[in-house]
Amino acid sequence: MLRPVTPAAEKRLRIGQVARQLGVEPYVLRFWEEEFPQLQAARTTKGQRYYTEEHVRLLEKIRHLLYVEKLTIKGARQKLEGAEAVHVPLEAIRRELEDIRRLLIRKP
Repeated sequence: MLRPVTPAAEKRLRIGQVARQLGVEPYVLRFWEEEFPQLQAARTTKGQRYYTEEHVRLLEKIRHLLYVEKLTIKGARQKLEGAEAVHVPLEAIRRELEDIRRLLIRKP
């Protein structure tokens, strides 16, 4: 049985680790944080950035849009916002279906 991931159990990566993984400099990640509202690194109590696996997936997508698809920052931002517009309603539908499923399971 899978256990839900709690924030304490979630893998946290520092900016240098993520930068090396993506093949960019840390200042690039800081710049992307300013340019892409979807990307907000969490911070430790001392103010150091750390990234979760979800952040890394988003950063990989941003890197792909900018470096492989050769989109501008504005174009990449628009493409990500379009993907979010599809993802948010799908997530709401998924939650609603899960609620319905729970109701059906409870009923004899």
